[in-house]
Amino acid sequence: MVTVKGHHLILTRISVEEKILSLKKTFQKDLQVVKHSKDIEQLKVKYLGRKGPIQGLMVELRNVSPEERPLAGKIINELKKEVEHLCEQALTSFAQAEESKQLEEEKIDVTLPGKQQFLGRRHPIRIMLHEVIDILAGMGFSVQCGPEIDSDWYNFEGLNYPPDHPARDMQDTFYVTEDLLLRSQTSNVQLRSMENYNPPIRIIAPGTVFRNENISARSHVFFHQVEGIYIDEGVSFGDLFATMEEFWAKLFKKSVETRFRPSYFPFVEPGIEVDLKCTACEGRGCRLCKQSGWLEVCGAGMVHPEVLKNGGIDPHKYSGYAWGLGIERLAMLRYGISDIRMFTENDMRLLAQF
Repeated sequence: MVTVKGHHLILTRISVEEKILSLKKTFQKDLQVVKHSKDIEQLKVKYLGRKGPIQGLMVELRNVSPEERPLAGKIINELKKEVEHLCEQALTSFAQAEESKQLEEEKIDVTLPGKQQFLGRRHPIRIMLHEVIDILAGMGFSVQCGPEIDSDWYNFEGLNYPPDHPARDMQDTFYVTEDLLLRSQTSNVQLRSMENYNPPIRIIAPGTVFRNENISARSHVFFHQVEGIYIDEGVSFGDLFATMEEFWAKLFKKSVETRFRPSYFPFVEPGIEVDLKCTACEGRGCRLCKQSGWLEVCGAGMVHPEVLKNGGIDPHKYSGYAWGLGIERLAMLRYGISDIRMFTENDMRLLAQF
């Protein structure tokens, strides 16, 4: 009921109750068509928000007579609490329904046969790398690691590479900046070892190296190396040959035919290259060995006096040897794999054999 007093419109408690009753009916209709919990949140905003009808009733209280205003305000607050309660109930129902659905989907039939779980395996390159490290560690070499992104000094200049050496060209090496590059050899550990330790130094440096080469059956843009260094008084080529002979015998578990060819490496003098008779074809000639019957697996030599100087070691008192192994080449020999690209193709037909 609405009365007029002077120029002011005055609402009675009865007219407020009528509005509340109408509002309840409208809310219940909206609540019945709700299908998701997100709709409940929207419903709460619609009815309980600052611009909602319940807040509108609170504003209209000022037009109710002072005698009836407290009771009308109480009725409006009860409506607000009832709407909040019904919304919370609906949210709880939706949450229980979702949980029940999830439990039903996740239900496990314990009578079904179990599924076979396959264990992960080491990659063939890792198998070979760890075996090489274990053998050399057993021969008295300690393991040292260096950064894969290094300065020109540790990768080239300190190892006696002249400024115009082809390996320092961008066509052969991946440069990050003018002075930083992806190491092209684990020889970058040589100078760091000389700087950090006094002779005798007997270390191996395993790791990944990067070279800007054409990818083929025999070469890739990244591969793995293990370099060995031994520096002490009176170290000779005889020590190098004896070490390599023992290593090959332990790696292949038999006597392996080797041959040595003179070669040039800036950081050793004199330098040699080591070939093993191809185990894939037993020396008859195949794609892996380019029909030669031999496969190059190692570069070696006596550490150059200038490199010893750069590492802070007196070359008149000490000498040493260094040799570097290509892990992929050894794995190809061990497992009879004729294409280096197979190691990076993730073909399970190959990997499952290991």
